[in-house]
Amino acid sequence: MGIYLNPPADGFRAILKRGMYVDKSELIAYINSVLESDRMLTCFSRPRRFGKSFAAKMLTAYYSRGADARSLFEKLKIAKDKESEFEKYLNNCDVLSLDITSFISVAEDISETVNDIQRDVIDELREAFPGFIKENTKSLFKALLQLNAKTGKKFFIIIDEWDALFREAKNNADVQKAYIQMLRSLFKNNQTSQIISGAYMTGILPIKKYGTQSALTDFCEFTMLEPGPLSEFVGFTEKEVRSLCSEYGLDFNGARKWYDGYRFEKIGHVYNPKSIIEAILSKKFSNYWTQTETYESLKIYIDLNYDGLRDAVVDMLGGQSCRIDTGTFQNDMTSLKSRDDVLTLLVHLGYLAYDSETREVCIPNEEVREEFIRAVKHGKRQELVRIIERSDQLLDATLRMDGDAVAEILEEVHETNTAPQYYNNEQALRSVVIMAYISCVDHYLRFEELASGKGYSDILFLPNSMSEKPALLIELKWNKSAEKAITQIMNKDYTRFTKRFGYEGELLLVGINYSTKTRKHTCRIECYRE
Repeated sequence: MGIYLNPPADGFRAILKRGMYVDKSELIAYINSVLESDRMLTCFSRPRRFGKSFAAKMLTAYYSRGADARSLFEKLKIAKDKESEFEKYLNNCDVLSLDITSFISVAEDISETVNDIQRDVIDELREAFPGFIKENTKSLFKALLQLNAKTGKKFFIIIDEWDALFREAKNNADVQKAYIQMLRSLFKNNQTSQIISGAYMTGILPIKKYGTQSALTDFCEFTMLEPGPLSEFVGFTEKEVRSLCSEYGLDFNGARKWYDGYRFEKIGHVYNPKSIIEAILSKKFSNYWTQTETYESLKIYIDLNYDGLRDAVVDMLGGQSCRIDTGTFQNDMTSLKSRDDVLTLLVHLGYLAYDSETREVCIPNEEVREEFIRAVKHGKRQELVRIIERSDQLLDATLRMDGDAVAEILEEVHETNTAPQYYNNEQALRSVVIMAYISCVDHYLRFEELASGKGYSDILFLPNSMSEKPALLIELKWNKSAEKAITQIMNKDYTRFTKRFGYEGELLLVGINYSTKTRKHTCRIECYRE
């Protein structure tokens, strides 16, 4: 039992002791199914705070000979899965568990990180297997080869935050090259299967590309673009979130509004685990995940002056999706050459959700939308800053019940941010209105197309717990009148929606009409109280 070689189960034990554990142990069944096969190398990347380290600690506890983990797993799903070979591998593998961020944090110089990794692991191997590794051996691959030759041992290698060097030393090509060479020697070698029974790497980014090829082609990669059979382990599934909300008294509709938005084929909706747990603990919805890292990182990418990036951000802030080509992305943070590269990176970072069927991206939920708006407000793209400023003015005019000012601002936004071929398009009007009211994110939760039994309302802005502003109920009309929009709200009893969410304060009814003949907008605003 050591630091890197066959560590104990302490990390996973602490996770279980904390409580509120969502059972993801069936990931072990997949790893068991590929051990010592031609698919034994797994790289599973996903955003920060999506449970990467939890999974690494779970696998370490399960496989490590230095752990006594039966009691930790006996009540979990994996122990009940008769096809998983649970007993065969439980604490029966020689494990090397490496957390790359921990090596970086203690390195005197980040450029020495790769040397530190190999030296420290080899030193521990020498202590466990004295006399089997030659004194002048500095390569981890050679050390494992020498051990195998004398003992026949194979190792299961777990690397947490595998891409940390690419993120922390993004401009240090030498250390990146040395790191990739170390990984290649371990995992892309004719003798790999001789010394390794399997590997599990996790990080934010997929494996680095050189040209169009992966640096480690033998790995089976699962990413936010294509999670494949591991999609249910990306985050919390909708079923798991419903169960948590029911058990701990959290409103599921609110959780879905704030933290849903990622969706994968077969498994359906996936939620950010960090945010769900924090919402349960604090008993309120807020921006938890993005608070773990400043919006500065997002702002850097939005500020890049690539053709089409500004329009894509505007469209997504307005609730639309954007088609992208993910193929040119080199899986790092420095080789960005186009709008599509930036948007693909933001998918891997969790700021955008990707639909593999339509090949489109969108802002997934209110939590991330807030972060986009903060990044835009404090960014260098003045045209985006102008949009936010006009949105602030629009919200102010709405609260003052100045329908003419609202119509004027909407007309400007519609004219400026809608392509000519889509200008006279009903969906474009909805997107324009949503985008024009993006400042509402600081004060409101947005709901669309709520069913009343008599029809569907267009947009409801409900003030959050920190806001004293009135609720806004917006109805859109096309070639009719703003007055008819108000009439429809009343006739179809759309005002009841606020009660559904427990709101009993002031409500502003906002009717907006667009005329395709005059290309003019009109607006009428009324205050409603029962």
